[in-house]
Amino acid sequence: MIVLTRNFKIERPKIQTDLQNGNFQDIYTEDDPYLSNCTISNAEIDNVEIDKAVLSTIIFKNTTFINSRFEKIDMVDIVFENCDLSNTSFKEGIIHRVTFKGCKLMGVDFSVATLGNVTFENCMSNFSNFVEARLKQVIFDQTTLQSANYYDCQFNKIKFDNCELNKADFYHTSLKGIDLSTCTYEVLNVTPESLNGCVVSADQAIGFSKLLGLQVKQ
Repeated sequence: MIVLTRNFKIERPKIQTDLQNGNFQDIYTEDDPYLSNCTISNAEIDNVEIDKAVLSTIIFKNTTFINSRFEKIDMVDIVFENCDLSNTSFKEGIIHRVTFKGCKLMGVDFSVATLGNVTFENCMSNFSNFVEARLKQVIFDQTTLQSANYYDCQFNKIKFDNCELNKADFYHTSLKGIDLSTCTYEVLNVTPESLNGCVVSADQAIGFSKLLGLQVKQ
């Protein structure tokens, strides 16, 4: 399924409707950590550490991955629905056609990861870490991203729609072409250079003018 936004299209996970119930423990039966073509519901996958795992065509529902580490993971065609992934690391992962829907992502680590065709819908993602990540065709929709860290990221066709961005860090990340006009925040950590080409509302522009040293008469 392809979803059209105002500026670009995004591919949704390609998942058939007849997936069988699966068990995450099956990932340990392979010579290399690999799991695919199943639905996993109401599972607790906490405090797990697996490097270079491969996950493909899976729906996770009401499942927790708290304090787990899946560094250098390869995920494609995955849906996380009402899951808790707080403080879980996907550092240096490759994440493609993945949807996070109604998930708790507090402190999740996507640093140095590559995200393509990824959607965050109605998620709680405060203190999430995207440092040096590459994001292409990614949507943050009605997602709370307070104190999220986007330091030195590469953005290509990114959409923030009605997100809470207070104290988010965009230092050394270009916001050219990024529309923040529907988002809310009191403080945004950003350099003047990063704001070049960013789309903001009239009220937001007044706030950013102070960052540029301007005095606005009203």
